[in-house]
Amino acid sequence: MKYYIIAGEASGDLHAANLIKSLKKEDANTSIRAWGGGRMKTQGATIVKHYRDLAFMGFWEVAKNLRTIFKNIRFCKEDILAFQPDAVILIDYPGFNLRIAKWAKAQKIPVHYYISPQVWAWKENRVALMKKVIDYLYVILPFEKTFFENKHQLAVDFVGHPLLDEIAQFDAGDAEIFRTTHKLPKDKPIVALLPGSRAQEVSKMVRIMSDTAKEFPEYCFVIGAAPHLNETLFENLGLHIVKNDTYTLLSHAHAALVTSGTATLETALFEVPQIVCYKTSALSYAIGKQVVKLPYISLVNLILNQMVVPERLQRNCNPNQLSSDLSEILHGSVGTAQLEAYKALKTKLGGSGASDQTAKLISQRTHA
Repeated sequence: MKYYIIAGEASGDLHAANLIKSLKKEDANTSIRAWGGGRMKTQGATIVKHYRDLAFMGFWEVAKNLRTIFKNIRFCKEDILAFQPDAVILIDYPGFNLRIAKWAKAQKIPVHYYISPQVWAWKENRVALMKKVIDYLYVILPFEKTFFENKHQLAVDFVGHPLLDEIAQFDAGDAEIFRTTHKLPKDKPIVALLPGSRAQEVSKMVRIMSDTAKEFPEYCFVIGAAPHLNETLFENLGLHIVKNDTYTLLSHAHAALVTSGTATLETALFEVPQIVCYKTSALSYAIGKQVVKLPYISLVNLILNQMVVPERLQRNCNPNQLSSDLSEILHGSVGTAQLEAYKALKTKLGGSGASDQTAKLISQRTHA
């Protein structure tokens, strides 16, 4: 079988790589042409466009790069036609991928969409388009199945979350080697700080986290920094920095302060008690509240449908509040309660094998 896969972000590259590995277990002769990154290439995909060339974030950056974006869309269509795949597999990245899905549907090329756009959070009007242009939708969060099938009458397959497999097979190595490698003190328990991946949000959050850390001199506070971030963001904070090694950091952490996002779910799956904290400009927050209609911002709380991990936003995201919360985790019963809730979280996420299950469904439907 021949598949054309499009992943436009680092997380998509990770999940697509695992999917490719599973597709080749279903059919050793599988041929993959793709947009993605190094992980997909390692699994044997021919990469025609790297995701780093596709990352346009924010209204202004998208607007000034419109010519490049439309050029990419045109090239993608031409490349798909030249490759003549048996199916197109789209990984999240909705702004681009839904355009390709609409075009592929018109070309009568089967469209498989793995990891749904988060239309349950915002842009719910996209569901109408999704119903028209996607042949098979594979969702990774349990509440997404209810959202699509009950609310919008769109049949989907819940395949479980691929992070379960990724984290289960992760080998953190020896804690002493980790501390020695990153010049961390050997006698202090580690608290992980995950301030996000965008420079603007990171610059705001690391200062709040740094001031919180000053209240706990007996602990070693370590920033898990995304590899693309400039180190000047972390100067003069008195904190340790670990770049591009967040999973190892979480493996050895006793607690974590986490800016909302997938990192909250990763932290939970590593069984680390956490506080979710986020602060942005008053205007951005006001706009966000109008657009996003959710009871929680953390995936952990959304999946469990209750406030398991504290969420400290805007005014409540301050060193005094975070210090109080962290004390409850490190010295009280809050951390133990979170660890118990994480067990239910893993059950709700559907168990292991998301990539294998998705690959099997795609293979069966393509061969049918």
